Amino acid sequence: MKGQLRLAFVLIAALIVSAAPGARAQTQPAPKSYEKLIYSVKGPDLFRAHCAACHGPNAKGDGPVAAMLKTKPANLTLLAKSNGGKFPADQVRQFISGDPSTLQTHGTREMPVWGPIFHQVEEDQDFGNVRLRNLIEYLKAIQQN
Repeated sequence: MKGQLRLAFVLIAALIVSAAPGARAQTQPAPKSYEKLIYSVKGPDLFRAHCAACHGPNAKGDGPVAAMLKTKPANLTLLAKSNGGKFPADQVRQFISGDPSTLQTHGTREMPVWGPIFHQVEEDQDFGNVRLRNLIEYLKAIQQN
């Protein structure tokens, strides 16, 4: 029960951050049924809306929700450095999308699974894979040497 409350709090905090000014794409308003989701498929926009609450605005693991989590969020700028200099795109894709379903990231899976959410934004098209790819490319672009 305690873990469920913590996850609920994390999701609420992520939604609050996504509603912050500048988090939404400014060119197209979100439909009412998806008020907290963003239309943007741009990596930086997706990061700000869905990841910054925990990982921080600079992806260093110091977001406003980080202190409330059992496991400290990863410094996402050091993923390549921690992987012998090669950005682990496939592993990052699995963490974000939740595939495979048995993958136990962050211990009890405190990190929300964004894959299904990325596929639910539009009613007539599915840009979920585009969002996932662009978010991964953004994370790859912010790696430190």
